[in-house]
Amino acid sequence: MWFSIIFSYYSDLFLRIVLSARQSNPPFLFLSLSPAQNTSPHPRFVRPKSPPTSTTTVCNHSIKPTPMGFLFGLALGVVVGVALVVGFVKLENRRSKLRSQLATTIAAFARMTVEDSRKLLPPDHYPSWVVFSHRQKLNWLNSHLTKIWPYVNEAASELIKASVEPILEQYTPVILSSIKFSKFTLGTVAPQFTGVSVIEGGGDSITMELEMNWDGNPSIILAIKTLLGVALPVQVKDIGFSGVFRLIFKPLVDEFPCFGAVCFSLREKKNLDFKLKVVGGDISTIPGLQDQLEGTIRDAIEDSITWPVRKVIPILPGDYSDLELKPVGILEVKLVQAKELTNKDVVGKSDPYALLYVRPLKDRMKKSRTINNDLSPIWNEHFEFVVEDDSTQHLVVKIFDDEGLGASELIGCALVHISELQPGKVKDVWLKLVKSLEVQRDNKNRGQVHLELLYVPNGMDNGFVNPFTPNFSMTSLEKVLKSGANGKDAIENEKEAAQKKKEVIIRGVLSVTVLSAEDLPPVDLMGKADPYVVLTLKKSETRNKTRVVNESLNPVWNQTFDFVVEDGLHDMLILEVYDHDTFGKDYMGRCILTLTRVILEGEYKDSLPLDGAKSGKLNLHLKWMPQPIFRDS
Repeated sequence: MWFSIIFSYYSDLFLRIVLSARQSNPPFLFLSLSPAQNTSPHPRFVRPKSPPTSTTTVCNHSIKPTPMGFLFGLALGVVVGVALVVGFVKLENRRSKLRSQLATTIAAFARMTVEDSRKLLPPDHYPSWVVFSHRQKLNWLNSHLTKIWPYVNEAASELIKASVEPILEQYTPVILSSIKFSKFTLGTVAPQFTGVSVIEGGGDSITMELEMNWDGNPSIILAIKTLLGVALPVQVKDIGFSGVFRLIFKPLVDEFPCFGAVCFSLREKKNLDFKLKVVGGDISTIPGLQDQLEGTIRDAIEDSITWPVRKVIPILPGDYSDLELKPVGILEVKLVQAKELTNKDVVGKSDPYALLYVRPLKDRMKKSRTINNDLSPIWNEHFEFVVEDDSTQHLVVKIFDDEGLGASELIGCALVHISELQPGKVKDVWLKLVKSLEVQRDNKNRGQVHLELLYVPNGMDNGFVNPFTPNFSMTSLEKVLKSGANGKDAIENEKEAAQKKKEVIIRGVLSVTVLSAEDLPPVDLMGKADPYVVLTLKKSETRNKTRVVNESLNPVWNQTFDFVVEDGLHDMLILEVYDHDTFGKDYMGRCILTLTRVILEGEYKDSLPLDGAKSGKLNLHLKWMPQPIFRDS
């Protein structure tokens, strides 16, 4: 209201000034509306005549507000005021709506689980430093642990010492005669638990995982004896550790404290750093001692407390042998080949070899042979691993460049979770190599490795029956492939079979039909090629080749070749495509096949991409006619 009155007053005053200025004939332009002076139908601008005298006449008219002007200004002020109020209300309503929508969105994000976020965005859209965690904070536990740590230290020190010391003896380096603890205490600094999570599983147990960091001040001294009888006290100092411990309360009972036993294990070892120092001396004076000791300590920790190894502490009387570590199956691995490996040598090419393991223990690691000067090596080697927990364990493959007397250089690594394998089924996989297993994504191309995998749980009843005796030497993969053999091989009594071990040889005839090729890369100057295919059975080095198809990037051959295969499990077929020239040939690409699939399926057709070529694929038809035999091992 006040705004309207003020606005009407000033509006009326403005009108009065304009009228007074027009009556006083001012020296500025004004809009003439006089009909006598303006015969045009439209108004026009005119300049008033100058007064006869040189003195400027000042208008002395008094300006007084009129009722008409006041009413006009009042009405105009009300309209403008209402418009401002309406605009302000609409703006506030819009802002309120936006705030409400934002609050709804934030509330929805607050209710989201990790699985919801993974459904919204695939893992490739998250930066590498993003980590999802189900763990909850444990400040209350850290506070109480600090208070009772002196008592926990004494009990935990004795338990760890008793568990690790026998393993240290087992992994004693060849340059030493014995390793024992002369002193072992965890010090005065309590570890800090940074999170806890409960793993949902079976109904007869509760599984918890505790994430722990520890930068302690332990007092650990190893009593070491060399082969020469020299005693060396070695101090383990500056220990830094972070990892995840797993606790399993099993079985659940109706008697206090409601569970029969507790299993504990180091589920994940994220970081373990320590230093070794000879008390009163320098450990570097004995060449190789420090590296040997560090390896021994790490292996002892891995073999004594790292999952799936677990320590069982009975709480109530009972039989808890089912909680102890036991093999649950066998993992068969065929290391077929690798391609496009990163070259680590300045002169020539890398000399790659593979290291494979399920548990990183020296006696359980498998090493392939070294392929010299080749970035696309073919190994075709078979390995077997014991599996103790198929839900959490995984196969690790590391490819190294052999440097001779120097330390081997890592080219790349990859892993396969055993839980992703279908029991009893052979899985053919190409794995991309990464710099480190801790890195989720690696954009650099370090190459790929080709594996065939078969996981066979213990007691699996699907035809893997020993045809002779339990001592019959036959891998699980051989058991799959010998499905046609019933084991009756002119051996009539089990004693003779036990004394004479046998191995299955997958013998037969492989029929390969090279149907055609598509989209081959141009090689000739005219943008064409004269392709033909060379087929090689690697183990027997038997070779055949197709006819040459002139000036075609999509040749059709429809030629069939038969190969007598003496050992199908360990043999492979190599198909190389060449361009025929008058004075030679140009390499175009190749395909490498193991015989596992054709032996299992009997017959199949497939279209295989050419390795080492920008484009192109081969269309093949393969057929297997088995003739299984046995040999003495």
